[in-house]
Amino acid sequence: MYTVSFVFSKKGYMKYISHLDLMRLFYRALRRAGFLLKITEGFNPHPKFSIKRALKLGVESEHEEAQVVLREVIEPEEFRFRLQRQMPEGIEIKSAKIFIK
Repeated sequence: MYTVSFVFSKKGYMKYISHLDLMRLFYRALRRAGFLLKITEGFNPHPKFSIKRALKLGVESEHEEAQVVLREVIEPEEFRFRLQRQMPEGIEIKSAKIFIK
């Protein structure tokens, strides 16, 4: 398993998206980007993805941290590029780091 830690910003009209909707947005974007995601086990399986802290509705941010667990090795720049292509205007993937577990 490979943990990707990345930094993103949330600006413009995206400041009005709730935390739960932001989580769904990332789930869909990660799937559309074609990443092999690690899925949790149990009654309600979902991708192993987390955002470090939840922002209040209407707040912009330049530095938000998130992590996702992948089942494939990928270069940080390729991860950033592929995910950024799936993001709407207002969400920018700034950097990514890979950690091998």
